[in-house]
Amino acid sequence: MNDMNDNTPAAAAGQKPRRQTCKSMVEQLATVIEEIFPWDLVDELEANPHLLLLDVRSRHEFGVASIGNSVNVPRGILEMVVDYGYEETEPMLVEARNQRIVIICRSGNRSVLAAHTLAQMGYTDVASLRTGIRGWNDYEQPLFSPDGHQLSLDTADELLAPRISVEQLGPPKNTTQQQALPAPHL
Repeated sequence: MNDMNDNTPAAAAGQKPRRQTCKSMVEQLATVIEEIFPWDLVDELEANPHLLLLDVRSRHEFGVASIGNSVNVPRGILEMVVDYGYEETEPMLVEARNQRIVIICRSGNRSVLAAHTLAQMGYTDVASLRTGIRGWNDYEQPLFSPDGHQLSLDTADELLAPRISVEQLGPPKNTTQQQALPAPHL
């Protein structure tokens, strides 16, 4: 990163910018992105059954369970799908810049990042589904299999459960051990 173009407060103070984590980015963006809860989405769908539901989970995740009538665009290709000139371009989505769009992911994190991206690309009425599809299921709203059959709440719970390996959790954060280590000899 070129420090001359870094406009962060840390750079302005002559300090090296702090590394962002996914969690810190989502927390920061959630303050400027509209988030709605599952019960808000139920109300919006009742008022506007043609509301655009954009699911940014992977194709595999979407193929397991989805909210009815949602459109799947994995977050990794979102920018190309919503802009002309790419093999991935979806004209219907490019032309939806002034349409209400609710973005869905598994737990509400990727949808915040995607909502921010769409806002930067000129979309004027986007919201992130806070708690994601898991919260939708917890609110006992219908989820569907790829063949259109409604899933039971228990089946959906099982399919949407997080599966994080020990390695994915990262190293243990034991600060007392780190403080007890002797200083290196120079």
